[in-house]
Amino acid sequence: MKRILTLISVFVLLVTACEGPQGPPGFDGFDGEIIASSAFEIVLDFTAQDNYEYIESYGFNVLPTDVTLVYIEWEVDNGEPIWRLLTQNVFFDDDTVLVYNFDFTQQDVRFFLDGTTDFNTLDGVWTQNQAFRVVVVPADNVGRVDYSDFDAVVERYNIESFPRR
Repeated sequence: MKRILTLISVFVLLVTACEGPQGPPGFDGFDGEIIASSAFEIVLDFTAQDNYEYIESYGFNVLPTDVTLVYIEWEVDNGEPIWRLLTQNVFFDDDTVLVYNFDFTQQDVRFFLDGTTDFNTLDGVWTQNQAFRVVVVPADNVGRVDYSDFDAVVERYNIESFPRR
């Protein structure tokens, strides 16, 4: 019995110690590009003359594989802003819905209102001085953090400030 266990142990060690051939080389990266996250903060008004949308150019290089995240300052608790990942819905008593939403390209990000609410009748609290934080992250890192947790995103991507636009 001891011999069988010894033989099995030696066999297992030999199999796990073996090395195979080197695998194929990886893909070439982008020349001169630094993989890092960029961010900014913007405060804007949604108005009828702008069709309740606003488009902002990034002002920095965004790679085709980068992903844009947008957070809205949803409320303030004891002077501390509470940030929520878009999209966010507001349900009104008349069964209408206001949706804060966004989309993005490699050149810019568009903030817009959507939903069933008549935007022309909205109180200014919903359309004026809305603060957003935009974070552009490399797609290689998507999925490694809870993006709904603003503080976790800031920590993961070492974002030290949000320059105001």
